[in-house]
Amino acid sequence: MPFTPAVAEQRFVLEHVAGIADLGVDGDILDAVLEGAGEFAAGEWAPLDRIGDTVGPKWTADGVVMPEGFSDAYKAYVAGGWGTIGSPEAYGGQGMPFVLAAAVLETLGTANMGFALAPTLTVGAIEALLHHGTPEQQALYLPKLSTGEWTGTMNLTEPQAGSDVGALRSRATPRGDGTFSIQGTKIFISFGDHDMADNIVHLVLARTPDAPAGTKGLSLFLVPKYRLDADGNPGEANDVRTVSIEHKMGLHASPTCVLSFGDHNECIGELIGGEYGGIRAMFTMMNNARLNVGLQGVQVAEAATQRAIAYARDRVQSPRASAPGAGPVAIVEHPDVRRMLLRMKAQTMAARALVYLACGQVDRAQAGDAEAKARLDLLTPLAKAHGTDLGNEVASLGVQVHGGMGYIEETGAAQHFRDARITPIYEGTNGIQAADLVGRKLGLDNGGVFQRLVAEMKGEVQDAGLRDLIAACEAVARHLSVSDPDDRLAASYPFLTMLSVAVCGWLMEKQGRIAEGGETPFLKMKAATARFFVAQIVPEALGLQAAAMAKADALYAVDAETLAA
Repeated sequence: MPFTPAVAEQRFVLEHVAGIADLGVDGDILDAVLEGAGEFAAGEWAPLDRIGDTVGPKWTADGVVMPEGFSDAYKAYVAGGWGTIGSPEAYGGQGMPFVLAAAVLETLGTANMGFALAPTLTVGAIEALLHHGTPEQQALYLPKLSTGEWTGTMNLTEPQAGSDVGALRSRATPRGDGTFSIQGTKIFISFGDHDMADNIVHLVLARTPDAPAGTKGLSLFLVPKYRLDADGNPGEANDVRTVSIEHKMGLHASPTCVLSFGDHNECIGELIGGEYGGIRAMFTMMNNARLNVGLQGVQVAEAATQRAIAYARDRVQSPRASAPGAGPVAIVEHPDVRRMLLRMKAQTMAARALVYLACGQVDRAQAGDAEAKARLDLLTPLAKAHGTDLGNEVASLGVQVHGGMGYIEETGAAQHFRDARITPIYEGTNGIQAADLVGRKLGLDNGGVFQRLVAEMKGEVQDAGLRDLIAACEAVARHLSVSDPDDRLAASYPFLTMLSVAVCGWLMEKQGRIAEGGETPFLKMKAATARFFVAQIVPEALGLQAAAMAKADALYAVDAETLAA
């Protein structure tokens, strides 16, 4: 299936949801970036999507080898300057808004989701160095990371510590010259090794001697795959070994590595952000990564939707029920298939609007807007969790539209379903996002951040059902504010979904009003899809209120042993 960049939709959302004009990007620049990224992704990355899934990277004793064509396509990405879009000008970047860089990343990921993880993780490394690195570290590493000549990774998880970061055991021992000897094993490291770039910059959480237990004792270290020589170029290997790569359900183009640091006690790292500042530095990376994982939900949803619509338009089967004598029609004409396709369109657009809204707050927060920073904090768990939930839903519907052929690998629909499934898990499971929402984010400014968002939505929405959903979110939030911890956590996921759908409904209705009456096929589609979302998806979320108000007692009505009966 040929990949079609969603340029018109991206432009519309950037203009009317993210407010890209207020961020200093005019229409000509916007068009040039979106259209250029689309042409590049369609020509260089999309053709490799299938080989990435079916062949994938290979582990060797000398490191990970990517499939044929990947190294050249990555070098073309670097040469085209696509990694520099949102990178700071001081280090060779173009300094454009984060939300525009997110749109470029979306295009790359829709073309080849597994491949796009390489630049996705590099963005997090850049953010950590910008906020916590020394001037010397920034000067040495940021120019190469900004162009993508070097890639970056996040090294948090260990075999004995999943989401419990405080249980990490990796060690960092002072060497007496300001550097540290790093030892430990990290798992689930996306693009932890590959042969596409000259160096890989690992950011590693570890403990210094006598560090306190738990998260308070963690520090962050910069550990390059190759140490830099006197001229700042990659030199000798830094005792970082790729033990294996995982055999995964999906995202086969992305090597997920087990890395061993310091097998020969020769792995050297530099402290970033001060001793015991690891959690603070980690969350700089993590919050950025969570938005980009929400963006992955948009990527896979867009790809699955394009594939399903193309198939439904070509697959001829059975007459339409309202015209039994007219002969077989393309399945796109059957009501239930049309329902699925419209739902896929609507949920993809909703996810994009939600994630772009959050990404736009990043730019405003970086410019010093305190309210934008607070709203970003509130929106981040919604963007990550709901964005990835929708990616999974849409990918599953894509398989269903294909019928039995969707279960056959050759059609490609199954790949989207497999690729999507990790996204609600990594960078903090969606259950953790929901816990963060009710445990921390609802209480920001004594609830003021939530209330100001609700007030803005109430002031703009017109649909009665959407107003009811917003009011229900307010009622649940008041209830949770006086609930005990177990009850709050039991209600957290349905509440996150309710609030996410309310925000998406607000944004979809707004876009629908702008598109209404438009004469182009895109605007007609946009208006119809917005109406579908408000009429059919918003009421479903209202039905979650009972679960969001329920106590935890029902979850513990039987003990763990009885649960297994």
